[in-house]
Amino acid sequence: MAFIQSSGATIHWDAEGHGTPVLLIMGHLYSSRLWYPLLPALTANHRAIWFDNRGTGESATTSGVTIEQLAADALAVLDAAGIEKAHVYGVSMGGGIAAEFAMAYPERTRSVTLGCTMLKTEKTEIKGAQKLIYNLPRWIIRALFKRAKPENYGSAAPRDAALHDIAVLAQDEYTMPGVRAQAYAIANYATTTERARERITMPVLILHGDEDKAVPVEKGRELHALLPHSEYVEFKGAGHNYLVANNAGSTKAFLDFIEKVDAAEGAA
Repeated sequence: MAFIQSSGATIHWDAEGHGTPVLLIMGHLYSSRLWYPLLPALTANHRAIWFDNRGTGESATTSGVTIEQLAADALAVLDAAGIEKAHVYGVSMGGGIAAEFAMAYPERTRSVTLGCTMLKTEKTEIKGAQKLIYNLPRWIIRALFKRAKPENYGSAAPRDAALHDIAVLAQDEYTMPGVRAQAYAIANYATTTERARERITMPVLILHGDEDKAVPVEKGRELHALLPHSEYVEFKGAGHNYLVANNAGSTKAFLDFIEKVDAAEGAA
């Protein structure tokens, strides 16, 4: 466990394992502890580096933040870990951060894996019920998490795994100002397809569940079509959190991908 300073915020990060480095970037609201389904298999042969995005876990909350800043936080963590170049894996909002990281810092990106995410090319607005939710007290949000249904994980998700994840989510640490700042960072972010094609030239893996209600599976397919050199794996019966809904399949797909990239670089 370690802490660094990044543009006025204290960022908590950690690392485990030996081998090719992998930088993990978690999604909106959740701390890095939600990487628990992947870490045991990943750290067996790779060095995993993970961190809490601002407003979650043990990282500080800041009133304003951008996706570009969150990507810069990820770079600061990579520097603190002494890593020159890493496989970068992000899910949901973390996938957007990972894509921005790959575009902003391609020389630091060995490969990029984009899970349950999309390329955001237009700014959006937070309004109505969504705005209300982000202004609720944290205890109400925690209560809603406890009432989450295993069915939300997808028709193929193991019930015991979904129930365990619901329990983990109910205990996860975050602040509502931090979560709200993340939400506005997502809303205010936009890039271009031209920039993505030009900058994301490293090996790419795209992972998506076909029952994703947060980021529809069509967005993952569109991202694959945009990046013709990318690989795409779709998990049948998996919702947004395919790490839980299809842990074995998603773990194997990711490990096979980065090990293939490593083998190709070694041969070169």
